[in-house]
Amino acid sequence: MLGVFGIILSLCLLMFMAYKGFSVIVFAPIFALLAALFSGMAILPTYTEIFLPNLGKYVTIYFPFFLLGAIFGKTMEQSGAAKSIAKTIVEKLGKKRAILSVVLSAAILTYGGVSLFVVAFAVYPFAASIFKEADIPKRLVPGTIALGAFTFTMDSLPGTPQIQNSIPMKFFNTDLYAAPVMGILGAIIIMACGITYLEWRKRKAEAAGEGYGDNHTNEPVMVEDDSLPNAFLSALPLVSVLVVTLILQKLVFPHWDIISWVTKKPYNMLSAGVVGTMNNWALMISLIVGILLAMLINPKRMQGNLAKAINAGAIGSLLAVINTASEVGFGNVIKTLPGFQSIAHALTNINPHGSPLLSEAVTVNVLSGVTGSASGGMSIALDTFGKHYLQWASNTGISPELLHRVAAMASGGMDTLPHNGAVITLLGISGLTHKQAYKDIFAITLLKTGTCFFLIGLQSILHFI
Repeated sequence: MLGVFGIILSLCLLMFMAYKGFSVIVFAPIFALLAALFSGMAILPTYTEIFLPNLGKYVTIYFPFFLLGAIFGKTMEQSGAAKSIAKTIVEKLGKKRAILSVVLSAAILTYGGVSLFVVAFAVYPFAASIFKEADIPKRLVPGTIALGAFTFTMDSLPGTPQIQNSIPMKFFNTDLYAAPVMGILGAIIIMACGITYLEWRKRKAEAAGEGYGDNHTNEPVMVEDDSLPNAFLSALPLVSVLVVTLILQKLVFPHWDIISWVTKKPYNMLSAGVVGTMNNWALMISLIVGILLAMLINPKRMQGNLAKAINAGAIGSLLAVINTASEVGFGNVIKTLPGFQSIAHALTNINPHGSPLLSEAVTVNVLSGVTGSASGGMSIALDTFGKHYLQWASNTGISPELLHRVAAMASGGMDTLPHNGAVITLLGISGLTHKQAYKDIFAITLLKTGTCFFLIGLQSILHFI
């Protein structure tokens, strides 16, 4: 009982410190060790033999995606492509459709492979400007960007190159386009319901006489820029990431007999994981192609800024991956504690005689909430229970593709608790506090989570894949 109390206490303290703006890189290990202390475990061995190795394992596997994704985002930013896309959408739709224009701007960039953090920086100036022009409360800006960037294009739509959609490939030997019917249906539901909710919040504010508001901080200064590339040309790098990934995963790698030599020295790869690894290679190659195209579409603007884009992306990726890896280390310490075993037993015994999808969704959602990270929570869940769910799915006739899509969508549910790094960054960019704007981000989170469970129920009835 004391061990369970220690787990809950450490999680609450981590959320509180993150809420106050302290780095999880420092406090994730501190509170992980606090939980270990409550369970009677030794502090230093827990840190050096559990926390750090799991931090390092996460970095080893996923660092290329963080690095290439961050550099891609920065080259899109420096070339003016991201700004051109967002500006064009906002101008075409106008202030009457301000919420829709911001959601679409964020969604297109995210689905094209631009980092969530870069999307927030790219879209915010236009979002704040059009909300001000339409006299919509600024406090709705973070929730609107979150709907476009943190939900359906992050993990629901098949083909999205975001890391939340790439992690399950390793465990289920699937690709980015797994379970397209469930993914597309989920994306439609989330987008439609999310925009309906935000429009309702806007009308409610209008009825109360609330406008954009005064005395805001971090207000954007919109400067005309004649050097922006054409919007359609700007979309080329985004499209290339999706198309190259699709070609490699569906047409090239399935016909490439690579298993016979990568399972031998010096690689010694396990044959069961080769397909997932090859799909990871496809995403790496497509991001490199996207980076090169982003550099080439506006050479004048990139001149003198190439080193800046690469260096900023590299440095930013280090902070992002270590933040997430620290949360993964925290979660892995928690999962070794005796108190967690009873929790794990309860999670894996949800619907024991039926489909594994419900158990998987709950487990991934809970661990993503504990770590405050979609990718971190999902990695821990699938590292711990992935083989179990795969065997369970095989026994019940459930496709591994469905396991992939459910894991991805569930990870993007309760991960956006107050200690989530993307939430903290988004609020900081917007110049707003949790008290002012987190309510709507959390509402979008509940909507996203509810959609995942609704689709699981629907699938059990209709068997649409």
